[in-house]
Amino acid sequence: MKTLTTSTSRATPNIRGMVYASMFGAATAAGAYIIVPVPPVPVTMQTLFLSLAGMLLGARLAAMSQIIYVIIGAMGLPVFAGGKAGLGILIGPTGGYLLGFIAGAYVIGKLAALRPSAGIIWAVSSMAAGAFVIYLLGVAQLCVVAQLSVSKAVLVGVLPFVPGDAVKILLAAFICRKLRPHLDLRVST
Repeated sequence: MKTLTTSTSRATPNIRGMVYASMFGAATAAGAYIIVPVPPVPVTMQTLFLSLAGMLLGARLAAMSQIIYVIIGAMGLPVFAGGKAGLGILIGPTGGYLLGFIAGAYVIGKLAALRPSAGIIWAVSSMAAGAFVIYLLGVAQLCVVAQLSVSKAVLVGVLPFVPGDAVKILLAAFICRKLRPHLDLRVST
């Protein structure tokens, strides 16, 4: 019976895990309003919180945190970058990035779980892989909806964001390195 309970608890997140996922979803929403005005593209902090969720919560809960974020934005709460909201954003040119948030958080969590005590290089690599997934889905939807070539979509939808995302990844890796010895939030993979 104990084995059944353990496998059931792994299949469904516990209350603590759902609270953490909700908190990281809310942090991602708040990150849309934290704007660093760096030319040519202002940088928001959404992906910083997404990366932290992936590294600290594990794949399932990190993805759940971003599902929560996307759902509340789709329902009309102005939590997307620039205070935008609604289903139109999800089916518009930038909607692929938001869907990429879910997949990217999951990838980061999966990679982090492979080497839970790994150093900063593994953390940075895991978060970079998550960013790549976000870019991939974002560029795909940008190509389809805005009818851009892949090279043009990468030029406008990836390259301006790489420097800011690199800084956020390094910051998230530093924060994780400081938090992990004192706090174990990984409640599910």
